[in-house]
Amino acid sequence: MKAVKPDLNVLWSKVCLEDHEPSFEQLYRFLYSRLLKFALYYVGNRQAAEDLVAEVFVKSWENRANSMHILNLESYFFTSVKNQSLKYLAKNTSGRIVDLADFDDDLSINHQSPQEIMETKELHRQLDLAINGLAPQAAMVFRMIKEGGMKYKEVADLLNISPRTVQTQLFRAITKLRIVLSPLKEQGITENTTGKIISLVLLAASLSFLYFM
Repeated sequence: MKAVKPDLNVLWSKVCLEDHEPSFEQLYRFLYSRLLKFALYYVGNRQAAEDLVAEVFVKSWENRANSMHILNLESYFFTSVKNQSLKYLAKNTSGRIVDLADFDDDLSINHQSPQEIMETKELHRQLDLAINGLAPQAAMVFRMIKEGGMKYKEVADLLNISPRTVQTQLFRAITKLRIVLSPLKEQGITENTTGKIISLVLLAASLSFLYFM
């Protein structure tokens, strides 16, 4: 039988306000295995993944007095593990790390003019703001699939939701991002540059849909 999900906000409140170690241990037990899988997906080394997750938990405990503002705890921990994983890869590999900034690199290859380069950077900024403006779960799903290249089922397992919910959240995110980005054409940004960004967003969705199938 599936374990009942604890009220993470209640546990976190006890951690932040009362230094309640049993609540922190309960959070740790509930999140650890999924966070470990998530880190392992990025770094590909179990020992490194365990160290990264442990570091995130240690820092969250050390900073608990100033962390009461965190409302979506799962999103916070997954984002923290992702950031630590990317830092690890930057220090320990020479490979190219996929992130939103890669939009700039990919679009600059085709001999862009100075104006197009500036437009691309502005679109990148707008896209990042749009993603941050999504509902927390939708933003997390989009980043896992688009940035991490993960499949629907992998995201579903990590977030403890159904693949259908992952699909729904992703396409809600895509719809909102298209709405946010499309008006940029009217602000003097060329249709060609805007189209490339939107195409990349849609490509991420279509590729992940093929993985799901």
